[in-house]
Amino acid sequence: MTFYKDEYLIVLDFLPRGHATGKMEPLAQGIGERYFTLLEVVTYPNITLKTGDRIYIGSEKRNEVAYIKRKLAVNEMTNVARLSLPDVVKQIVKSNEKRFVDFFNNAHPITTRMHQLELLHGIGKKVMWAIIEEREKEPFKSCDDIKTRVQMTADPVESIVKRILQEIESDDEKYYIFVAKHPKTVA
Repeated sequence: MTFYKDEYLIVLDFLPRGHATGKMEPLAQGIGERYFTLLEVVTYPNITLKTGDRIYIGSEKRNEVAYIKRKLAVNEMTNVARLSLPDVVKQIVKSNEKRFVDFFNNAHPITTRMHQLELLHGIGKKVMWAIIEEREKEPFKSCDDIKTRVQMTADPVESIVKRILQEIESDDEKYYIFVAKHPKTVA
């Protein structure tokens, strides 16, 4: 069984005194930078965080995080965390542009009738074939390169962000291409 562990968490909300109804401990809610896992972590006292901060949550010594408290569902997030989620996901996509451009360069068929590219907002069969033809000529170098070479109805970054948010918010997606859900459901 494979477990997907994020090394870094991007803060969505910081609660210096914790939840009103819970134990008084400083908490941060955030999203994993690699696998988009929603987590709630307990921070060390006297640590102050803000939305968008990148903090280490890996297995080595942590400077801000005492321990990972739990995985979160979207409906367990604070309002601030929920409102911050789209902007933070966009920030993650933009700061890891190569990873997502590589997706456009390497996406493949899922079935005989469905291609990974078609799971993105604004990409149907016609755009999918245009992307495949262009990447065969030369791999894409950036999201701007994709926009320049392929006429798409949506911006590549926005398409990826929308797909990631859809995968985060859904418990019954058939295909997960960016978000690590329970290992049995990861495509």
